[in-house]
Amino acid sequence: MIVSMKQLTEEQQVQLLERLKSRFEKNMHRHPERQWSEVVSKLEAQPEKLHVLHEMERTEGEPDLVTFEEEPEVLHFIDCSKESPKGRRSVCFDRAGLEARKKHQPENTAQDLAAELGVTLLTESEYRNLQKYGPFDQKTSSWIETPSSVRELGGALFCDYRYGQVFVYHNGASSYYGSRGFRGIVTL
Repeated sequence: MIVSMKQLTEEQQVQLLERLKSRFEKNMHRHPERQWSEVVSKLEAQPEKLHVLHEMERTEGEPDLVTFEEEPEVLHFIDCSKESPKGRRSVCFDRAGLEARKKHQPENTAQDLAAELGVTLLTESEYRNLQKYGPFDQKTSSWIETPSSVRELGGALFCDYRYGQVFVYHNGASSYYGSRGFRGIVTL
């Protein structure tokens, strides 16, 4: 993980925690068994995670706590913006995909930007689980972790939510679109 350990100022920490608490309280269906006091205690014990959440927020991901049925004890913060985060769109999948483009290269890649932020791309399973609390990506799409067997052939996977269900698609890893970004996850 490339994330730099910048310290948030006390004011930035307070503002971030207030924003996270407000979102937490407005969306209790995403984490019905959780108490904010438990979450803030874990966050304060891991200040590097606060920086990651600050970066998720800065890039318009609207991170929130999401509980997965198969891992109810784990705290997962996921980008819960209605559409793929605005600050993370128009990126191809990875560095190899970027370097394969001869013309019109985007500024960054999903994997590189995720590493800079300190998050990982959602897996297909995590994306499907997130949609239980959605819908998300009804107008945009999000790159997801891609199996090496697909990536070795030049492809990469992305998802969106249309017609009441999740669709998983493939594209060349070098492709990028103004409406495709990625959602990140950080675990406490």
